[in-house]
Amino acid sequence: MSEVNFKSIDEVLELTQENIEIVLKDIRPFLQLDGGDVEFSGILDSGIVEVRFKGSCKECPLSPMTLRAGIERILMQKIPAIKRIESVE
Repeated sequence: MSEVNFKSIDEVLELTQENIEIVLKDIRPFLQLDGGDVEFSGILDSGIVEVRFKGSCKECPLSPMTLRAGIERILMQKIPAIKRIESVE
């Protein structure tokens, strides 16, 4: 993934649905280039965030790598309270 353009790349955000949506909004265009997408699904009490792949990402064999090396890395960098990102159906 290329560099993500946040308002302030060093800004640390709270673990809220709104902040997750803000970060996902910046990630989405990279997934959409290949016909895919990701959407927020939920936050578990343990700090695990659930997301759902859509479009071509849903069936892509590389989606686990996209989840860990891309989406999880960026979300955890911006929202340190996140413990892990999980993909749900």
